[in-house]
Amino acid sequence: MVDIVMKFGGTSVADAARIRASAALVAAEAATGAAVAVVVSAMAGETDRLIALAEQLGGGLGEDESDVILSSGEQVSSALMALALKEKGLKAQSFQAWQSAIWVDGAPGSARISGFDTAAVEAAAKAGVIPVFAGFQGIDAAGRVRTLGRGGTDLSAVAIAAALGARCDIYTDVDGVYTTDPRIEPKAQRIDAISHDEMLELAAQGAKVLQTRSAEMAKASNVPLRVLSSFAEPGTAIGTRVEDESRIAERRIVSGVAYTRDQARIVLLGASDRPAVAAEIFGALADVDIGVDMIVQGRARDAGTVNIEFSVDRRELDRAMSVMETAHGDAREIIHETDLAKVSVVGLGLNRRADVARILFRALGAKGIDVKVIATSEIRISALIANDAVENAVRALHSAYGLDDRAGGG
Repeated sequence: MVDIVMKFGGTSVADAARIRASAALVAAEAATGAAVAVVVSAMAGETDRLIALAEQLGGGLGEDESDVILSSGEQVSSALMALALKEKGLKAQSFQAWQSAIWVDGAPGSARISGFDTAAVEAAAKAGVIPVFAGFQGIDAAGRVRTLGRGGTDLSAVAIAAALGARCDIYTDVDGVYTTDPRIEPKAQRIDAISHDEMLELAAQGAKVLQTRSAEMAKASNVPLRVLSSFAEPGTAIGTRVEDESRIAERRIVSGVAYTRDQARIVLLGASDRPAVAAEIFGALADVDIGVDMIVQGRARDAGTVNIEFSVDRRELDRAMSVMETAHGDAREIIHETDLAKVSVVGLGLNRRADVARILFRALGAKGIDVKVIATSEIRISALIANDAVENAVRALHSAYGLDDRAGGG
């Protein structure tokens, strides 16, 4: 069996020197007696280069041949990593999706993992061979290669770890999960441990450390994760543990502040107050795969009508407005607003604090930042604000929730 699945992102395999450095980390783990498997991304910038080539010839994301093209980046990385491990005197073998039997279903460019036959990797591990998987891809029922979407190598690694009952270490160019983006707030602190739920929310709200679907799978399968820097010397990285809430000793109020730029807001004024109207509107958006985030419904000025507003990614605005031409719930007017961003505060303790919203409004108000829409869950509170106010908002909330001086705050 495999004890640890080690995933290396694009910056960790960017060139021969970085691949050798990452291979040294694998060798150090193997030297402890742990059975190791490796999952790699394409070299930094390679996926963008490949999709640009496809687009020059009429291809693009979501097409069969584009998936074949894009999958080649990880295939190259897996072979290079296997060579680097052999250079260090280790037994290693690259595994492509068809060899490792990672089964997927769904559309090109956004496939979902449906199964994983562990026989080949278990046989390799038993023979003392380190398997090196090409991430980001799988094989569908027709034998075609399918890719998993941006950040899909994280998903590959977590899925393999779940199937093998292993820990999953995500190596990247940062040394863990931070309370917010250190590029915006220099006082951001590395978090020693964070729950699956918090990590999932931070990823969904814009934190770039883990792909959202991988965080979701880690939670569902209870896979213990670590986020580590591949730029640290072997044996020195501390990183951040992502694990079950019950294993985290410190009960923080807030764990982090995340943000997502380039959001848009759509408002349906005076829509019919029928029970099925919202289902019709959001069902039509779902039918064309447009993700909807913050939703607010309230009474309109005219009897029997409501105002419905929601946010979407700015790139989806034109398509969403096209859908609203028919699925508008008899609204008397449809308006939209762009140049917006979402800032979110995440923490397991938010539902235990009655003043959570007050702190947010007070902190943003003190900076003159107007809140367009607000949405909450048990562990998250999000505000839609102007794009150009993001940095001020992040710094203000990071300070207001006590995150400046210690990881987790509260």
